Amino acid sequence: MKNKTHQKRVAAIHDISGFGKCSLTVALPILSAAGIETSALPTAILSTHTGGISGYTYRDLTDDMHPIMQHWKSLGIPFDAIYTGYLGSFEQLDIVKEFFDTFRRNGNLILVDPVMGDNGELYTSFTRQFAAGMRALCQKADIIVPNLTEAALLLDEPYQPGPYTHAYIESMLHKLADLGPKQVVLTGVYFKDDELGAATYDRTTNAVDYAFTKKVPGYYHGTGDVFASALLAALLNGFTLIGAAAIAVHFTAESIRRTYEAKTDYRFGVNFEESFPDFLKELKLI
Repeated sequence: MKNKTHQKRVAAIHDISGFGKCSLTVALPILSAAGIETSALPTAILSTHTGGISGYTYRDLTDDMHPIMQHWKSLGIPFDAIYTGYLGSFEQLDIVKEFFDTFRRNGNLILVDPVMGDNGELYTSFTRQFAAGMRALCQKADIIVPNLTEAALLLDEPYQPGPYTHAYIESMLHKLADLGPKQVVLTGVYFKDDELGAATYDRTTNAVDYAFTKKVPGYYHGTGDVFASALLAALLNGFTLIGAAAIAVHFTAESIRRTYEAKTDYRFGVNFEESFPDFLKELKLI
């Protein structure tokens, strides 16, 4: 068990869905379980997530974001990391850029998960113009965590389905790093049909690494949020980029595997909660 003299604090800027595990209902428990204090700045409140569920309620909280930010600023609250996920508008992108400028300090980490699409398709609420706005946000990040669809959108390139080649993945990693972030973690990577994982690139060392696990059949909502939250939790607990990515791959895959074996409705999200014991062991917290 680790002894800590300083508890890390994260500002998590995401929407919150009352049902269906994603965004803040994933980020908060994962980061908290890893011993990290998490301050939530919600961008919207939904009754459920939007994947495969109709009739959901939606309340936009854009007008509340700036006052929350200003209150935190007035209190002088420092953050060890800032973590952004789904952002619903250009206005929210601009507010988050201001948040970065306001709360950036020496040694803290800005992680952007550029949530825009999957499986080669933009989410229906977004346009290619929004992808350009997300690109500008990624330029301010220390680390970005796109999937292959989002990577293509950020680079304004056609989406390429897998299996991939090492040359293609490493080219994508370098081009994404050229946008500005020091580190890139690319998810949804596979070279063989029975594997799935992530590729990492650190611009300061020019190192490319991979973390894979056996692929589980099916498509599961919220897994990108599970992965990014676990990645950040590991980074803030002192792990290297590839070490953190490997922990996040294992945690996400185990959560998916448990959900698959239970034959849970895919719309409900994955059972990450029962994966915590192994996750905390990997983090060396227990």
